[in-house]
Amino acid sequence: MARAVDVKSGRKSGARREQRLELRHAPQIGSRHQQSARARRKEARPAEILAAALDIFAARGFAAAKLDEVAAKAGVSKGTLYLYYRNKEALFEAVVREKLGPEIDRMERMVEGYSGSPSDLLAMIFTQVATLVSRKEIAAIPKMVIAESGNFPDLAQFYFDNVIKRGTSILGRVIGRGVETGEFRVVDVPQAVKVLMAPILFLAQWRTAFEIHDDAPLDVKAFSRAHVDLALAALRRPNEGEAA
Repeated sequence: MARAVDVKSGRKSGARREQRLELRHAPQIGSRHQQSARARRKEARPAEILAAALDIFAARGFAAAKLDEVAAKAGVSKGTLYLYYRNKEALFEAVVREKLGPEIDRMERMVEGYSGSPSDLLAMIFTQVATLVSRKEIAAIPKMVIAESGNFPDLAQFYFDNVIKRGTSILGRVIGRGVETGEFRVVDVPQAVKVLMAPILFLAQWRTAFEIHDDAPLDVKAFSRAHVDLALAALRRPNEGEAA
């Protein structure tokens, strides 16, 4: 009787061993799916952190923004945030590179590859910049830099080197090309660039600070057209017989 029990017990034990082996070697479908989801989540995490950081910077400014708030809005721990960005300054720099860098890259390529009229090129660039800056979260970036440059000069230097200098270089190349082809009159190009950039800074300030106090929202397309019309009227070489 005891032997029979032992045989049955041995059969059960062997069955359990086989079952464990089958489970061990069975395809881990659920696990692989979870791993894939985690991998996708990890890849998306920097973009989510930067989107959250832009919202917090726009709402609170640089000095008052807290990394705890950014982490909470992005749905990550503060420790996870530090895995990607060592401090608030690095986070701000990443926001600028992510949100403005590709737009500047695109305009640089446009200038490099465009062979048409400098007037048309200048109009296209102005329109693109005005459309970009009309987005309140983007307009908040230059506004924040201007407001806090005294306390955070390194941020202002970073923004100057990576946004303003590249932007002025783009405009300078277009105006210089117009002067060379005779489409534009001879002007002091560096000073003309600064004058032509001023309405863009106004647009950023207006969108983030003053528009809510006006009777109607700013018509960005009309603003851009007026900017372009005035700029080209000042730059174009007058026709023969017209007053210079």
